[in-house]
Amino acid sequence: ETEDFEYAEERAQALADAAALKRLAVDYMHPEVGVKTTDGASMGRNYFNRASAPETEDFEYAEERAQALADAAALKRLAVDYMHPEVGVKTTDGASMGRNYFNRASAPETEDFEY
Repeated sequence: ETEDFEYAEERAQALADAAALKRLAVDYMHPEVGVKTTDGASMGRNYFNRASAPETEDFEYAEERAQALADAAALKRLAVDYMHPEVGVKTTDGASMGRNYFNRASAPETEDFEY
């Protein structure tokens, strides 16, 4: 079968849209990949590390910043645990244990009834 020109253009546009959506989904699900650019004229300016930036930081701000970074690291660990359940749970405590109440020997037998 042959497609006429309008259907071919529409199909090509739909495939291009799907590819763009896939790229966006991959960028969303994997922020650790980073941003890549091919334009040599694109640039950015870091206003925090420039030579003219004032270098003043009070002790209380330093403590607050350290606490905020610690909280962010803890939230990142929780986010990774949530987004990647296949990793599993690791424990360093030898006394920690769990009990499966669904497959234990004393669990009542359940039967499936078909109606």
